[in-house]
Amino acid sequence: MPKAKISITISKKTLQDIDSIIDNIYVRNRSQAIEHLVKNSLGKNKTAVILLGGSEEHLAVSKGEYRPTARIRNAAVIELAIKKLRENNFKTICIVARHRLLTRLFELLKDGAEYGVKISYIEERASGGTADSLRLLKGKIGANFLVVYGDIVFSKINIDELWSDHIKQNAIATIMLTTSPKPSEKGTVRVEGNRVLTFTQKPKKSDIYLVFSPIFVAEPQIFEYSGASLEFSVFPQLAEKGLLNGHLSSEKEIHIHSNKDLEKLK
Repeated sequence: MPKAKISITISKKTLQDIDSIIDNIYVRNRSQAIEHLVKNSLGKNKTAVILLGGSEEHLAVSKGEYRPTARIRNAAVIELAIKKLRENNFKTICIVARHRLLTRLFELLKDGAEYGVKISYIEERASGGTADSLRLLKGKIGANFLVVYGDIVFSKINIDELWSDHIKQNAIATIMLTTSPKPSEKGTVRVEGNRVLTFTQKPKKSDIYLVFSPIFVAEPQIFEYSGASLEFSVFPQLAEKGLLNGHLSSEKEIHIHSNKDLEKLK
């Protein structure tokens, strides 16, 4: 695509912020930094991935009903997710799941036109974990993208802040962080500033109460990291290499595990 030269006047502080994302790997100079920030900030067709991999029995809340298709008042859990994503300009949405669940989701959502989005359905035949599920999109996504797990309600989460935080930093992934009174049930992190120093999934004992909320932004390079699980393999690798960032949220997602969780939301 042809490039155009422009002349702009901006504050020194803004220029310093722009220069701070130059890493000489993905962003090599000031022009690339400005183009990167503008493209990602103003993009009106961002991509989101909804992960629903794993056995369908595990995702069932009752016979013939799944966590993402269960209804809360007048909408299914997956519909709440799609509407939230559309409100934040995510118009290309990929859903990863197994055959029966994908069929049920297609019956509900069709191609996404009714929701103002375009939905692609990616069938998972088998996987060892979340990284295997996500890796099915390798070669299909060429820019940074959002990932949300499909069995959560995240209506109060500020996705725009997470997205903006990621594109200003040099990281392969930026994960949403919240606090939990039961860190041993989640992925715990040690951080310094925005940088995640260590990521430990479901430690037997922990005095760290900062945990991974299952929403993150990633670069396509994440597909190159080995391991079946994001939480047990990929995120710890990225943290060790200094390529994993965290974004702290005061709001929390709500997990749907059973009909009891649905009744609370209703």
